[in-house]
Amino acid sequence: MTLLGAIDDATSTVLALHFRPTEDLHGYAVVFQQLFTQYGLPLAVYGDRINILVRNDAHWSLAEQLQGAQTPTHLGRVLADLGIGYLAAGSPEAKGRIERLWRTLQDRLTSELRLRHISTPEGANAFLPAFLADLNPRFTRAPADAAPAWRPAPRDLPLVLSCRYTRQVARDNTVRLGPRWLQLPPGPQHRSYAGGRVELRELLDGRLVVLHEGIVLATQTAPPAFVLKPRSTPGAEIPAPHLLPAPRSPTPPRSPYPPTRGSARPTARHPWRRAITRAAQLLYPVKG
Repeated sequence: MTLLGAIDDATSTVLALHFRPTEDLHGYAVVFQQLFTQYGLPLAVYGDRINILVRNDAHWSLAEQLQGAQTPTHLGRVLADLGIGYLAAGSPEAKGRIERLWRTLQDRLTSELRLRHISTPEGANAFLPAFLADLNPRFTRAPADAAPAWRPAPRDLPLVLSCRYTRQVARDNTVRLGPRWLQLPPGPQHRSYAGGRVELRELLDGRLVVLHEGIVLATQTAPPAFVLKPRSTPGAEIPAPHLLPAPRSPTPPRSPYPPTRGSARPTARHPWRRAITRAAQLLYPVKG
């Protein structure tokens, strides 16, 4: 398992921890949800240059070149909408406070899990709140400035903490994201949204929400065993094994020599050999 977390730079308080199979977008979204819900919005987040949080590629699309900035990642849009700055560290030593925390947790947390015979991700995540309640009072230090810098989280935090996609409404007034689709209700004066552009948001709990000009048009509940992950293009997911097409027989190799084709001579009454006008038929009579 991979442990994701956040620590307060002013007080050394461990703000959030969460176990995931790998370091992925869903894990960081859960950490941000715990942090924003329990403490509030920080002024800035100091982390590494992982492509889940910040763009680290050299690719610039034409639209990005025209606007002069790269399109942020899904979590980068979330931080920008909440007014949270992101500082990307140039090396692990630059963010030494969180790196020292990992060394502490690799010793202390693993021992606590072993003593309680916890060996599943669900059991480990259920134990983390009790572990933090015991850890933070021991190692938290008072800040130099007691005035809190946390800001209250917005009421629509679940809607903000989401993956966002721009989609074009189909002719049947539906919107699709991978294998999932939503039927949009008619708009004002029973108008259709077919052909229009809407924003589709995939929330942390698996819900799909369609927005048009900031107004929620439709909502769909989460499917079973939902996992939040960004999708580059719709329909790019791997289908289930029973939905895969049957394997095709191998195609025989082609001959290196071109095929021999006989030139078929058209008949006398073929349209290509018919005269266009009577005058041409008299000048060029068709024989046979």
